[in-house]
Amino acid sequence: MMIAGVALLIALMLATVVVLVAGIVLMAKGGEANAKYGNKLMVARVAFQGVALVVVAALLMLKN
Repeated sequence: MMIAGVALLIALMLATVVVLVAGIVLMAKGGEANAKYGNKLMVARVAFQGVALVVVAALLMLKN
C-alpha cells in the first residue's frame, strides 16, 4: 500500500510540474492560446497540488 501511495504521489508531483511548465510557456508566448487555456492550466495545477497534499496526509496517517 505504501509503495503504491508513494508512486501515486510521485505521479501527482510530476503532473503538477508538467502543468506548471506548460502554463509558464503558454504565458510567455501570450496571445489567444494563453487567454483560452491559461486559467484552465492554473486550476489543473492547483487541483494536482491539492490531491498530492491529500495523498501525503493519507500516507502519514497510514504510517502511524
